[in-house]
Amino acid sequence: MEAESEEEVAAASEQRPLSLFQLSGKRVSSIMGRVEKEVWALPGPILQGILPLLNIYYLERIEATAVKKGLSTQPIWCKLWFEIIKTRPSRLENIKCWRRKFLETFFSNVLRGILDVSSHQRLNDPSFLPLLYTSRHVTQLTIYNMLESVSELMAKHNQDVLESLAVSLRSLTFHHLLSSSLSTRHQLSLFLHRLIHHGVVNHLSMSSWPDPDPVLLALVLKMSAGIWHPGKKPMNQENLCHLCREKSAKQRQALDQELMLSQDSDKLLHSSADQCSDNDLRNEDMLSLVSQESVAEFGSHDSLARTSSENLQDPPNFKLDSSSCQSTAQYSTCSGSCNAENLSTFQHGSPSGRVQKQHKTATTKGCHQKSGKMTEGSEDLYDFVFAVAREEQERGLYSKRRKTEEWKTPANSSPFSAEVASGSSMDWAEGGQPLVIPSLRTAGHFRSVSTLEVFSIPLTRNMCQMLGNLLSSWVSLEKLVLTLNGLGPGILSILSGLRTLSQHSGYSLRVVCISDMFSYVPCMNLVHSFLSAVPLLQTLLVGFDLKTTAEWSKLEENLGSLSLQEAIPESQLEHLEIRFPREPLQTGLLVPVLKSSRSLQSLSLDSVSISCPQEVELLLCALKECSPGLKRLSFHDINLSGHSKEVLLLLQDPVLQEITFSFCRLFENCTAEFLSEMINVVKKNTSLKSLKLPGNRLGNHRLVALADIFSEDSSSSICHLDVSSNCIKPDGLLEFAKKLESYLTQCREQIKFMKLCLYQNWLDQDAATAQDAIRRLKAMCSVVSDTWDSSQAFADYISVM
Repeated sequence: MEAESEEEVAAASEQRPLSLFQLSGKRVSSIMGRVEKEVWALPGPILQGILPLLNIYYLERIEATAVKKGLSTQPIWCKLWFEIIKTRPSRLENIKCWRRKFLETFFSNVLRGILDVSSHQRLNDPSFLPLLYTSRHVTQLTIYNMLESVSELMAKHNQDVLESLAVSLRSLTFHHLLSSSLSTRHQLSLFLHRLIHHGVVNHLSMSSWPDPDPVLLALVLKMSAGIWHPGKKPMNQENLCHLCREKSAKQRQALDQELMLSQDSDKLLHSSADQCSDNDLRNEDMLSLVSQESVAEFGSHDSLARTSSENLQDPPNFKLDSSSCQSTAQYSTCSGSCNAENLSTFQHGSPSGRVQKQHKTATTKGCHQKSGKMTEGSEDLYDFVFAVAREEQERGLYSKRRKTEEWKTPANSSPFSAEVASGSSMDWAEGGQPLVIPSLRTAGHFRSVSTLEVFSIPLTRNMCQMLGNLLSSWVSLEKLVLTLNGLGPGILSILSGLRTLSQHSGYSLRVVCISDMFSYVPCMNLVHSFLSAVPLLQTLLVGFDLKTTAEWSKLEENLGSLSLQEAIPESQLEHLEIRFPREPLQTGLLVPVLKSSRSLQSLSLDSVSISCPQEVELLLCALKECSPGLKRLSFHDINLSGHSKEVLLLLQDPVLQEITFSFCRLFENCTAEFLSEMINVVKKNTSLKSLKLPGNRLGNHRLVALADIFSEDSSSSICHLDVSSNCIKPDGLLEFAKKLESYLTQCREQIKFMKLCLYQNWLDQDAATAQDAIRRLKAMCSVVSDTWDSSQAFADYISVM
């Protein structure tokens, strides 16, 4: 309606002759390139009349000036949205800035080719490049299908656009991807490298990919985890982005300066260094040759270009590229272990002759067996090192030689080259504690995202193993969402990866949401296991629609670490949501979770069956004893028709602030006194602020009775009431509104009612009466509703019975 009314006003205004002011404004807007600064200096009232005539580029440029003069451009951007974009935003979306929303959507539509800037005079200006000028407002971007948008952004003429996105883009989504060529995948890797590794993208989401390309999926996941190798030839600087090259060059320059200063100092202190200069240079080349040969084999394994099924079938702690790990380990034995042994010998003051002998033996066993090309020049290197008489200066020279070795290897192709070249299996967390991560040391480590969401993408067992391996060291990950992925037994690999991740003292994971169609193991087993694996979780959602009985029968032999006998450590859990696949409620399994989660604030139980009446009573006792700080409690699709006593006890709780009984059949087979008792209990509860009763067949007469919650003798604090899907008709809603009006007149200051939800009720049966009722209600509170066709919904319900 809003869009139509604006279009009608615009059409009517076009029929009227333009005023002198409007004609002047149009002329000014057409020559803004020459008079822009003069326009900015105009008084506020005059500028307000010119703003609606400017194109989107000058309207964006004048924003700061308009704000200083007390003017708002939001209505203009909103009108442009309905005029150009021509879609109605979701009712669930809270739009705080129409300017940003318009420019962000404009950028996406121009990039995808579904909006032609020449189609509207306010979009077309030869002085501005649409993509470049609006890119700085883009915080969310969605890539579709064949990655055409990636190819466009990676084009040379859009290089500045990509650089701008690297500063502004926070969220990146891939929707319904299709298989792509090798060149497109290479462009995608460079695209992700710039936006994630050297950008500010924190949120990556993939959705609706029914037949995923395993290579493409692995590429996105690895890049999101901060793992990237620029190519098969690590020594080729052309494979690197300009940021990696610049950082590498700066670090190499700083190290060269440090070495030059050190060499000058050595020459002043020791004249013998001059005599050995030729050997020194020759040994520098020899050491560099050894390093290059060792890492060359490591670089030939491009873990980003393919996903090896053999590697993915290893146990959860397998290595992504076992062969490259092996060669790197051999290199580490040569250049790391031997030198460490010599340094240890320095510290104990062993004779130089014995040290030389030990070192030559280690060299023969390590480096010589690897390359077969070590010459006698390598002995000259150590002869030079041990020729220095003073032990302290020997140690300093060794340290500088080690740095030279690291920087002359091809591993300096990334900011983390020293770690990659060394092949070390140690990672150092905050506080200096070593962490063993042997599986991911074969590739460069860069910045990773903090949120990963995967929706409706089937993940094979091999892919789950790879994802679990990535998760094992993804310390920056804060939120993991896996929805409708057909995980099956692959959930065990995910759990194994998270368990390894929790061994890092600085891991950030706080939110895990796992939901699927079929459950491989019982929900409570998964809840126990997740809390045992990741004790610092604050939010956990586990939900399944159906159970696979055949798989559950193999539970004992396959469950492994998912045993319920495992003690749950004290956790930081604040929000727990469990959607059962019609499993019976077993309070005994839930009690250990509640006992370990003393900080629990929100609990939601969905689609669980009540096996015996005592289960609900036991649950209430457990909640009272174990969760004293619980503020929000939700039951969905649970038959509570025979538990009126327990429902009343919950409504009396002095701590709960929000209670939801959604589709719980509360008023089915209930006594006549239950509704009045329920209203009296709510009237006396001063802590309860939100009462949600969707899908409980309230009907007209029960809705009217609920108005008594706000009577003059009530001390209720209810400010949010949800009566959606309750067969409410327009006449009943009107009577409820009139009754609420009478109470509001009597005690206006006491009533705190602020929001009423009316979704999916039978209000279309009498539109005039419903509109009158909603008008009255909007004068007292915020009303949210929808245009729901009750007759069509009823027909759909009958058709599926």
